[in-house]
Amino acid sequence: MEIKKSPKADLENKKSTWLLVGYVIVLGIMFVAFEWSERDIKIDLSQAVTDLVFEEEIIPITEQPEQVAPPPPEAPTIAETLTIVEDDADVEESVIASSEETNQAVEIKYVPVAVEEDEPEEQTIFEVVEQMPEFPDGGMQGLMQYLSKNIKYPTIAAENGTQGRVTVQFVVNRDGSIVDATVLRGVDPYLDKEAIRVISGMPKWKPGMQRGKPVRVKYTVPVMFRLQ
Repeated sequence: MEIKKSPKADLENKKSTWLLVGYVIVLGIMFVAFEWSERDIKIDLSQAVTDLVFEEEIIPITEQPEQVAPPPPEAPTIAETLTIVEDDADVEESVIASSEETNQAVEIKYVPVAVEEDEPEEQTIFEVVEQMPEFPDGGMQGLMQYLSKNIKYPTIAAENGTQGRVTVQFVVNRDGSIVDATVLRGVDPYLDKEAIRVISGMPKWKPGMQRGKPVRVKYTVPVMFRLQ
């Protein structure tokens, strides 16, 4: 038996119509979407913005009370003692007479004030003075000749080949004598000892002068040791 279909129930003939309707709806939605802009959006901000109220914090001003110093204590009052003398008592009256009444000359004695001048002590040692000490025979050149003649080269130092410069410092006294010879910069114990011996055995120098007076002066001399 063959089944017959009704022409009304056949949907194939309306398929193209509904497809066109769908295209039209989609195009309309797209058109509306493209034409839509933010200019059409209106935002009501009348209720969104409110006045801002800033409350200022008031800092109270604190004042420190001035500290009043207590008043100084009152000085103790000294009670005056009055001695009441009877009318019959004998009271000696002291009379001060002037020189005109006594006709006596007044002697005025002048007492001179002794002014002590500060003089340099004898033990004061100067390093620089107006006139420096000087070797008595030929000055510095004579001193070098004296050292070269009187130095005896130590045998041990000569065998070891030790040589160099020994710096010696000493004090020239007020009378020109040489004291307190010490080595400031040494080379060898034997050379240092020989330099001290020669310096201490020097003759008296011409003392240094300060303000026209001889003073003690510190002096430094290099002593050379060379092997020939």
